[in-house]
Amino acid sequence: MVGVNWTISPAPIAGPEALATVRAYLDDIISRYYGRPATAEEIDQTLAEERDDELAPPTGRFLLARAEDEGAVAGCAGVRMLDEKTAELRRVWVVPQARGNGLGTRLVAAAEHAAVELGAAAIRLDTRSDLVEARRLYARRGYEDIPAYNDSPYAGHWLEKRLAGAPASRPATALRR
Repeated sequence: MVGVNWTISPAPIAGPEALATVRAYLDDIISRYYGRPATAEEIDQTLAEERDDELAPPTGRFLLARAEDEGAVAGCAGVRMLDEKTAELRRVWVVPQARGNGLGTRLVAAAEHAAVELGAAAIRLDTRSDLVEARRLYARRGYEDIPAYNDSPYAGHWLEKRLAGAPASRPATALRR
């Protein structure tokens, strides 16, 4: 997939493509966590515990990436507003066969852009210690360590980035779709 042109666009988080992509993402990260294939029950349980409803307008976005010459989804990223000025980056994932070609960087950049459109001045995330590729990506994109902002039992690192071009302040009621 070298030299691929990627298309990244918003998708309804409750839509079939988004749901299938989130399930594939969870299968991947749950399998890595346990060192064995994830079960359907584990994926279902995680979906029930970590709801993605907030990755929808007006306070969030869910993005799907595709190779322009193919139709299959190659990755995803989500963003949701935590408060008036702070967004959270979630569900960043690239299918294994598309890794190493800059798609993760493009997805994070697109999510940051969506966060600015939502009114965010900063974007945060949490990640696990074993997701070393993700941690390298976030460091390259300018994310810095911060104190824990949530109590996720799986998070080992909490990061934040100030967003260029972000409005100084915007009331929550003025969030754009």
